[in-house]
Amino acid sequence: MRATVDRAGLDPQGRLPKIQVRRVRKGDLSKVRDVFEQTFGDFLERQLGTRPRQAFGGAQYVHHRWLMEPWGCFVAEEDNAKIVGAALAVTWGTVGILGPVAVLTNYQNQTIGQQLIRAAQEFFEENKAALQGCVTYPASPKHLFLFHKFGYKPKALTAVMSRTIDRTPPQAAVTKPSKAALAVRRFSALEETKKKATLARMHRITNAICRGMDLSKEVEIVDGLALGDTLLLERGRDLVGFAICHTPGVSEAPAGALYVKFLAIDPPKRKVEHLVEFVAALEALGQELGMQRVILPVYSRYWLAYATLVQSGYQIDFTMVRMQRGKQEDYENPTHLVLDDWR
Repeated sequence: MRATVDRAGLDPQGRLPKIQVRRVRKGDLSKVRDVFEQTFGDFLERQLGTRPRQAFGGAQYVHHRWLMEPWGCFVAEEDNAKIVGAALAVTWGTVGILGPVAVLTNYQNQTIGQQLIRAAQEFFEENKAALQGCVTYPASPKHLFLFHKFGYKPKALTAVMSRTIDRTPPQAAVTKPSKAALAVRRFSALEETKKKATLARMHRITNAICRGMDLSKEVEIVDGLALGDTLLLERGRDLVGFAICHTPGVSEAPAGALYVKFLAIDPPKRKVEHLVEFVAALEALGQELGMQRVILPVYSRYWLAYATLVQSGYQIDFTMVRMQRGKQEDYENPTHLVLDDWR
């Protein structure tokens, strides 16, 4: 018979540890990062048969999200001494995004993950997030069932796509003289007095996609911590679209890649050629920065955006399934040109 002491997470007397869920403090950040790396490294090793050198390819999730949304970051601590689990949650206006959620392998199956998710749900309720969502592994019944317990229902796949950057010098865009040309500017290059007005213009775009959605905090944290930049697609004084980009370092971009966290074309101005031109501008930025590839995530219910990326030569690296609870998904218009990642 297997000894009780061998059971994961139990003390030598076979008792469950005392677990406290609390908000993350500054001194926890490196430990939380280690919990994510170790937990997802264990999971991927079981799935793939070999352990990845880095679970997220060098991408970082903890420090900037804690600075952006400290009240939405939680840890599970054993006996006020050891951090054994963590969950991050952020709000995009009325949209709450949950994840990553991780519990060290030896402490799983003891409801710790449920306690962390419950804390995140209370945070969403305090902030009146009408729609809440996460992504998880579509082939993992354990992950699907965990989120299902809290009312999250699986929807469609998110495809994380990428393309190797062409090293040949980019050709100058040819514009028709009868129309004002599209131009790309960087949010970081704007005068401080103009940034607030630009955030309001971005909010008008996201609000047209999903009522109440607001990415201002994401734009501001990228700008404030120099995690990358936000590109503005403009025609004259009109904002046609924007893209929040991360570059490698302490951001969510893996090593050697320009990663787009969120991109949207204003629904009244949506044209496939606008997305194609914007993607070309992103590739030019990646080339300028010496990146090897561009990573673009796309939710498959935004079918036109997905099909456009496929036609542009992007290939799927892996898929996640989006899970949602709360208000109806009538905002998910398949013709909207949106690229977003809820990881």
